[in-house]
Amino acid sequence: MSNYDIKDINQAEGGRRRIDWAEREMPVLRLIQERFEKEKPLKGVRVSACLHVTTETANLMRTLQAGGADIVLTASNPLSTQDDVAAALVNQYEIPTYAIKGEDNVTYYKHISAALDHKPHMTMDDGADLVSTIHKSRRELLDEIIGGTEETTTGVIRLRAMAADNMLQFPVVAVNDAMTKHFFDNRYGTGQSTIDGIIRATNVLLAGKNFVVAGYGWCGRGLASRARGMGSLVIVTEVDPLKALEAIMDGYQVMPMAEAAKIGDIFCTLTGDINVIDRHHFEAMKDGAIVANSGHFNVEINIPSLAEMSKGEPKLVRPFVDQYETKDGRKINILGEGRLINLASAEGHPASVMDMSFANQALAAEYMVKNADKLENRVYSVPAEIDAEIAKIKLEAMGVHIDVLTDEQVKYLNSWEEGT
Repeated sequence: MSNYDIKDINQAEGGRRRIDWAEREMPVLRLIQERFEKEKPLKGVRVSACLHVTTETANLMRTLQAGGADIVLTASNPLSTQDDVAAALVNQYEIPTYAIKGEDNVTYYKHISAALDHKPHMTMDDGADLVSTIHKSRRELLDEIIGGTEETTTGVIRLRAMAADNMLQFPVVAVNDAMTKHFFDNRYGTGQSTIDGIIRATNVLLAGKNFVVAGYGWCGRGLASRARGMGSLVIVTEVDPLKALEAIMDGYQVMPMAEAAKIGDIFCTLTGDINVIDRHHFEAMKDGAIVANSGHFNVEINIPSLAEMSKGEPKLVRPFVDQYETKDGRKINILGEGRLINLASAEGHPASVMDMSFANQALAAEYMVKNADKLENRVYSVPAEIDAEIAKIKLEAMGVHIDVLTDEQVKYLNSWEEGT
């Protein structure tokens, strides 16, 4: 193959072994792959995917390939690629892949362009970069596109904004909205992998530290829970009164970021918004503060403002730790360049939760092919029956059995006539 751009093809065998290891924890996707192999529901469909290039993503690519899809994969974040996995995708599975861990922005968007040169019938996004690039500068591709899928909160926010402005030119299924995605991937996956990333980058003890979680959506809930489990004193910052109230009821301190900045030891943003940690927050932080992000884009921390406040260039004091020294002598540590810390310095979500997320991706792709001519140019949620089927298969794979409603119970639940 010549249509790829990766770091080192010689890493392929190690990548294949890790892909196989992850596959053992992905029974739902494995069953879908077996069915796709027989039915070929995606036969002849060109798919351009912009996803984190990890072992779990590789198993999704294998599933789509088994279903007959013609796939090209590019990275959805410059620091999230696992180079050995990229090598295996090219060398072992003949999937064109454009991804190098640490690539600069020029290379990142060159790779986006290469994925779009595939002239996709369907996009598969983590963050909506493919969709936004198509709408901004590759509009000649629109005629052949039947739809897309989007897996992140950040991406769904962008797509809904496009739809509200009547700018979205093809339907997109919001995989992130599936309960088997955000209940589990966002909460348990992000919670565990973000803690993993922070610890790998810093090797600090979390117990006894003031740990500030910015945003109490599903990802924030997961991180707050895991940080408390490690012994941290968790502080939540929020703009939504309902989520703030929930955080209080869950036993966390809640305060504005301007107040949390004065006492926090470790900060992590998970909001999908811009400048959640801004200049005036940096001005209030303690010497030695650790600042990370687990939202999709690196805009949640205003790093340019910190650079303006600092003496000279930051020092790389550990892998993935840039230390800025402010003009008043404080040292503030930014992890992973402000990018997704769970993928920048760690391996992302465990395979067992990505099993459900990527099962949603695969089945949403099949749904899009079957229903493209019926769908409008807007954002759709994953159909409830797909969500329920994935949960059912996951329980069976875990050896868990649940009750089934009796006919009498079904009748009662659907009746308005019976009361007390």
